[in-house]
Amino acid sequence: MPKKKHLSAGRVPLILFLCQMISALDVPLDPKLLEDLVQPPTITQQSPKDYIIDPRENIVIQCEAKGKPPPSFSWTRNGTHFDIDKDPLITMKPGSGTLIINIMSEGKAETYEGIYQCTARNERGAAISNNIIVRPSRSPLWTKEKLKPIILPSGQSLILSCRPPIGLPPAIIFWMDNSFQRLPQSERVSQGLNGDLYFSNVLPEDTRDDYICYARFNHTQTIQQKQPISLKVILAKSNRERPPTFLTPEGNASNKEELRGNVLSLECIAEGLPTPLIYWIKEDGILPINRTFYRNFQKTLQIIQVSEADSGNYQCIAKNALGAIHHTISVTVKAAPYWIMAPQNLVLSPGEDGALICRANGNPKPRISWLSNGVPIEIAPHDPSRKINGDTIIFSNVQERSSAVYQCNASNEYGYLLGNAFVNVLAEPPRILTSANTLYQVIANRPALLDCAFFGSPLPTIEWFKGAKGSALREDIYVLHENGTLEIPVAQKDSTGTYTCVARNKLGMAKNEVHLEIKDPTRIIKQPEYAVVQRGSTVSFECKVKHDHTLISTVIWLKDNGELPSEGRFTIDKDHLEVADVSDSDGGTYTCVANTTLDSVSASAVLSVVAPTPTPAPIYDVPNPPFDLELTDQLDKSVQLSWTPGDDNNSPITKFIIEYEDAMHEAGLWHYQAEVPGTQTTAQLKLSPYVNYSFRVMAENSLGRSLPSETSEQYFTKAAEPDKNPMTVEGLGSEPDNLVITWQPLNGFESNGPGLQYKVSWRQKDGDDEWTSVVVANVSKYIVSGTPTFVPYLIKVQALNDVGFAPEPAVVMGHSGEDLPMVAPGNVHVNVVNSTLAEVHWDPVPLKSVRGHLQGYRIYYWKAQSSSKRNRRHIEKKILTFQGSKTHGMLPGLEPFSHYTLHVRVVNGKGEGPASPTRVFHTPEGVPSAPSSLKIVNPTLDSLTLEWDPPSHPNGILTEYTLKYQPINSTHELGPLVDLKIPANKTRWTLKNLNFSTRYKFYFYAQTSAGSGSQITEEAVTIMDEAGILPPDVGAGKVNPRISKLTVAAAETYANISWEYERPEHVNFYVEYGVVGSKEEWRKEIVNGSRSFFGLKGLMPGTAYKVRVGAEGDSEFVSSEDVFETGPAMASRQVDIATQGWFIGLMCAVALLILILLIVCFIRRNKGGKYPVKEKEDAHADPEIQPMKEDDGTFGEYSDAEDHKPLKKGSRTPSDRTVKKEDSDDSLVDYGEGVNGQFNEDGSFIGQYSGKKEKEPAEGNESSEAPSPVNAMNSFV
Repeated sequence: MPKKKHLSAGRVPLILFLCQMISALDVPLDPKLLEDLVQPPTITQQSPKDYIIDPRENIVIQCEAKGKPPPSFSWTRNGTHFDIDKDPLITMKPGSGTLIINIMSEGKAETYEGIYQCTARNERGAAISNNIIVRPSRSPLWTKEKLKPIILPSGQSLILSCRPPIGLPPAIIFWMDNSFQRLPQSERVSQGLNGDLYFSNVLPEDTRDDYICYARFNHTQTIQQKQPISLKVILAKSNRERPPTFLTPEGNASNKEELRGNVLSLECIAEGLPTPLIYWIKEDGILPINRTFYRNFQKTLQIIQVSEADSGNYQCIAKNALGAIHHTISVTVKAAPYWIMAPQNLVLSPGEDGALICRANGNPKPRISWLSNGVPIEIAPHDPSRKINGDTIIFSNVQERSSAVYQCNASNEYGYLLGNAFVNVLAEPPRILTSANTLYQVIANRPALLDCAFFGSPLPTIEWFKGAKGSALREDIYVLHENGTLEIPVAQKDSTGTYTCVARNKLGMAKNEVHLEIKDPTRIIKQPEYAVVQRGSTVSFECKVKHDHTLISTVIWLKDNGELPSEGRFTIDKDHLEVADVSDSDGGTYTCVANTTLDSVSASAVLSVVAPTPTPAPIYDVPNPPFDLELTDQLDKSVQLSWTPGDDNNSPITKFIIEYEDAMHEAGLWHYQAEVPGTQTTAQLKLSPYVNYSFRVMAENSLGRSLPSETSEQYFTKAAEPDKNPMTVEGLGSEPDNLVITWQPLNGFESNGPGLQYKVSWRQKDGDDEWTSVVVANVSKYIVSGTPTFVPYLIKVQALNDVGFAPEPAVVMGHSGEDLPMVAPGNVHVNVVNSTLAEVHWDPVPLKSVRGHLQGYRIYYWKAQSSSKRNRRHIEKKILTFQGSKTHGMLPGLEPFSHYTLHVRVVNGKGEGPASPTRVFHTPEGVPSAPSSLKIVNPTLDSLTLEWDPPSHPNGILTEYTLKYQPINSTHELGPLVDLKIPANKTRWTLKNLNFSTRYKFYFYAQTSAGSGSQITEEAVTIMDEAGILPPDVGAGKVNPRISKLTVAAAETYANISWEYERPEHVNFYVEYGVVGSKEEWRKEIVNGSRSFFGLKGLMPGTAYKVRVGAEGDSEFVSSEDVFETGPAMASRQVDIATQGWFIGLMCAVALLILILLIVCFIRRNKGGKYPVKEKEDAHADPEIQPMKEDDGTFGEYSDAEDHKPLKKGSRTPSDRTVKKEDSDDSLVDYGEGVNGQFNEDGSFIGQYSGKKEKEPAEGNESSEAPSPVNAMNSFV
């Protein structure tokens, strides 16, 4: 016997099931066979069990069935026979059991409410439909009620009740305002499952008088509206915070029952101040990751495709800053019956055995009952061949009279299942369905498949024979498939012949002959060869083919796998392809393809084109423009244009280009219309409707294009309906509940007539809804509101005008608006690659939960901070986004020896989804950075002391410091290097036994277990012995310099600093200051010259500051620190003294006295009189050299550093009564950065100082000047 090869079987009609499971070879059955076979009825289509109808339309109750002979139909209503002939409004569809009840002409839908069941019957049995409960949809109006305005203080909770009318099916509830805009919802304000609007706490912005609850009844496409509710929220004097309490459900526990396969929805809404947040957990279990979704700002927990395993206790937790409460919902999942094994049709031959099995499950366990031909099996006619055993009917030794349709009913309190399955007893002798004497032709060395489609009952056996008297074919070189096909894996020449297929069963035998011919393969015996030719020459390719002489061969040529150019230069002659006048564009790959009806072969060669030897080119020019344009044969959609060519200028015209202008829609713009060969001077032009045409023509030769011709006369075409629709139609949602349809509008030329509009149509792709359409004009966008989130929609946009509609537009698919993803990535884990790199992996989220176009995944990661750092500044989070559906990513640039935290979010076009659970990881140690600073202090004859700050980035645990140093001689040569290890807890180290007066170079770095960090370098010099001279790098003196008597006089935003310097050496001072207790670095201000006072400004009122004074130069040192506090901020209601009457009078009197004094001085000078020099100096007292008093901030008396004797005001002037320039230059103006400063009574500027000026030596009265009134006034103030 040949070996059998099992091939995969697909779904097949009943007749194929009777003979065998058809394989992928897919042999069709003879249609005549179907006319002879009988078959019990099978219900193919019926209305749903719960059938809600639209009372405005005719009622159609479907019942379709097939069978042989065709079945007849009957109906029951409410359990009794329904005589449709007695009701003139009811008709039955011909050849069908579908009822059509005409209630649109007369009658009411309520009259036909009831339970309907259809029976399809023929001589082999009766099949029945489900019980179809017919009910008309209802959309009742809201009961009228008078709603009082609601007035509440802010912070209180509120429930706005909806209580919609009870309709069929239940209404969809939503809240909008008078403008039909949805009311915004949030964690604080949201709609419950019952339709009520819940406020966890009200705010003044909630005030409005148009809170309207709408009920939408989708079945009848109607919307009912509740009376508007007015709410006024009064701002409370104090909103007292309170812990959460539940608005719904009530109490601490409740129960919920749901059916298997449905969506389980659990809801908890809480009130409180601040607004509570809701969390969900399942006691003694976890929520299913891929089936759990959070709605309504996590107030609603939904589990799709709920099963018995989802039963249990679910806890919702409401939490705010003042506390938390919880509510436990006990969920029980019941189940309507569902199939484990539905009964299957059974086809038997007389005398065979079989069984019908009906197994279902549910909660509670469903009860199984059997019917035969629609009658309970207990009262059905007795059949000795069947035996009922619970959910199984066993058949033995069946006969033709055993044919029937059996119904299995599985039911419990939540529903029922009804399955029809027939038992069909047939006795049919074998039949061969493949046509007799079929001829099969196969190329040698390829597989051959010989068909033998058959039928019979019982199932026949198949055998194959070769030749008239051959034996059954052996399994060593043949394969027999279950569908009867014989396969010869490798057909040879000797496989040619006649093959016979024989089918046998106990009722007879059938056979059929087919013929097989083996053909020689097609071969290319002379292939085209690679060629290189010059431009303008001729090339030829040869392709000789040998094929089976009984087959017809065709040869085609391709260039670059496409058709040859349609030019006369390409000619094909038998086995050759010739290309004349070769150009650069002819280069490429040429392929010859030889085809027969059974096989195909090909061969290729490459042509390369090179430049010929250069020759002088003749001088050509572009043509002159055509002229004498004329329009003839003017029709609605065409016109003939003719012209006279201009001179071709020694280069033949190759073509004419015709352009048009639309004077009505786009005046001044020319568009391409057509082109014709250069030998043609007329053109038949196709025109568009509703266009005011003008034409022009240009000629073109090998050198270019001519100037345009003169414009033709205008021709205006009649209007017509549009012949095209808008392009670039798209549907994208801008919000989760809308669909924005956009398109590229037609231009005026494309409108074909006046009154251009667009018909916009849409419907859900996977729904049964009809198209919804609107007509709009002068827009390219339309927004559909109230759509589900991210649902595919079918969209079309059709153009129309006053004449009519454009052709039916193409349908495109779009999506309604995206919403934030609902599920966080799971199974997040981190692999640390090295101290600065980590790899993150995660599981992708279900695409359904993305609720939008998946854009990628986003990783948030941050370095863990100590509690003190967290209090000081915000934690800096870093973000990395990985595009598409990637499930891993690398985190570069991490800090070594650090703890990091991360989470992952999925990202769509709307934004980010919830964060995954955080994952913590730490990086290993790395090498440290260089020490923050290195200073060499306290140099002596043989020692230097090093002070340093640890590295700012230790990147691990410091193990030690390494100090390397070496001397540098006077020629800058380096001496031997000394290596020293220092413990990690040190920040100061003294090197002893060094050479005196020697410069050393230091190299200093820190180490961790990961290695050595970057180094910092410094140089320093030991001092000479007592007999030597100090080196210039270190400096020395007999007296150690010191800054003492640091005093501060502080105001609101200013402070005056003064000190004494106990050494005559010239140095440059600086002042450093900062806020007490702050870790910020000292702020530094440079003091001009060698002054011993300075004014700080820009300070913060009421703040404690620290201050110190230092010296720069060869000897660097600083004073001890002092602390001062600025004064409190002055009230803004200070009285301006300059506007007071008494002050103005006083100033006038003083000015008068000064004027009199000036007149007296002027008179005395003219008389040659003299006055003491000291009086002159007092009158010209330089404010820049006056010491500052401690009580009022003005410059008073100082003591000399040597004898501490008091000096009179201005006594720092030398005894020769001259003022030195270097003393005079030390002006307070320098400390005010060149502007006039002010001090108040506690030491800050109030007077105005004139700009810095140079003072010359003065001797006697002759060199003195009388003080000017301005300087006198400034000195007074």
